[in-house]
Amino acid sequence: MSEMQTFQLHDDTLRMLSWCKDKYKLSDESKALRVILDYIIEDDDFDKVFGSVRCLRCGGDGWEEPE
Repeated sequence: MSEMQTFQLHDDTLRMLSWCKDKYKLSDESKALRVILDYIIEDDDFDKVFGSVRCLRCGGDGWEEPE
């Protein structure tokens, strides 16, 4: 079951989701975000993810496409 939600995302995050969609041939950016969220839910440490303060935009340009 899915439900439509609205979230505010930075431009670089939208570019990253679009890049992931294209690189991994996903149906859309929403699928790319669901894959990332599923990974965090199943395979990562919530304290590691949310216990650190990080801001890609503080002193930087945000996400950059890998070479």
